[in-house]
Amino acid sequence: MTKAELVEKVANQINLTKKQTEVVVNTVFSSITDSLAEGKKVELRGFGSFRIRQRNARVGRNPKSGQKVDVPSKKVPFFKAGKELRELVDEHEAQEVAREAEESK
Repeated sequence: MTKAELVEKVANQINLTKKQTEVVVNTVFSSITDSLAEGKKVELRGFGSFRIRQRNARVGRNPKSGQKVDVPSKKVPFFKAGKELRELVDEHEAQEVAREAEESK
């Protein structure tokens, strides 16, 4: 799903214009981004949590030349799915597998 598709789906469900909904979606995204930039964890119960993880420095390889390159440590955003989201995805996957098995008979 793209951001535009998300805006359209939300707009249809809450009877706002796409422009109004886009402002809401952008505000949510920027709030999450700002919190992560400040080093804060963002927790959306039932959905998941966003936080920053530290990646250690390592030796990488330039794919063109094959030469070894030192890659410095850095901070990266990380998302961990909540229990409800994991269960929903797992349930959907099980239904898909069952449907495919039924169709192949």
